[in-house]
Amino acid sequence: MVKWRILLSSALAALTVAAWGATAAAAPSGPGDGAVVSPSVVGGTRAAQGEFPFMVRLSMGCGGALYSPTLVLTAAHCVSRTGANSSITATLGVVDLNSTSKITRKSNYVYRAPGYTGSGKDWALIRLASPVTGVATLPIATTTAYDSGTFTIAGWGANREGGAQQRYLLKATVPFVSDATCNSSSMYGGEIIATDEICAGYTAGGVDTCQGDSGGPMFRRDASNAWIQVGIVSWGDGCARPNKPGVYTQVSYFASAIRSAATSLGG
Repeated sequence: MVKWRILLSSALAALTVAAWGATAAAAPSGPGDGAVVSPSVVGGTRAAQGEFPFMVRLSMGCGGALYSPTLVLTAAHCVSRTGANSSITATLGVVDLNSTSKITRKSNYVYRAPGYTGSGKDWALIRLASPVTGVATLPIATTTAYDSGTFTIAGWGANREGGAQQRYLLKATVPFVSDATCNSSSMYGGEIIATDEICAGYTAGGVDTCQGDSGGPMFRRDASNAWIQVGIVSWGDGCARPNKPGVYTQVSYFASAIRSAATSLGG
């Protein structure tokens, strides 16, 4: 079973911008120190430049969203611990990771959700060494008002289970799946933590996040037609399998904790 949507650091050399190619490989891995998160969007189409300006690619093989000019919101399983960390490079502002107009920033600190042990609480903040200016941020949902309907997912992860990471940002839409349905015996059989997680996908499969997409946002339009983040790519049984929707951190449940942590980090 490929559960986490993250990549191993050992595969990073093949994933650098200089090495991108049609056969670039990415090995799935579990969470850990320097881990690279591996889900990518299966069944997606290429995003247009500027369509989702808040999207972030992280050098450990995960995705993220620009929460503020100095903070990236990602998954806890993409990072190892809370503390000083200058090893992560964030790439922003482009859909093509080979683009010469890409923006890059190094990290200087990581905050992983307190109490994270590999189940639930799958969120983290990465502080950048200098602010990113001129790039739109992605607000987070602070109530459950937007935790249903149809969501947008995007990422540079694999476009099929066991596939390669992508040079270009892919996007897709997935429908909400209720906790009761997602926890049914035909799907995850009680594995979903209803308070912490939200499911989205098709019963027939075919569209999903995948390895290399971990930490990226799931988002939708709010009442003002602006993008708002409702989920963080967390895990799933394989990628785009029938009756195995993607499982996402339910941002609204953790909104207060995320905002408090962001304030403490100066963001």
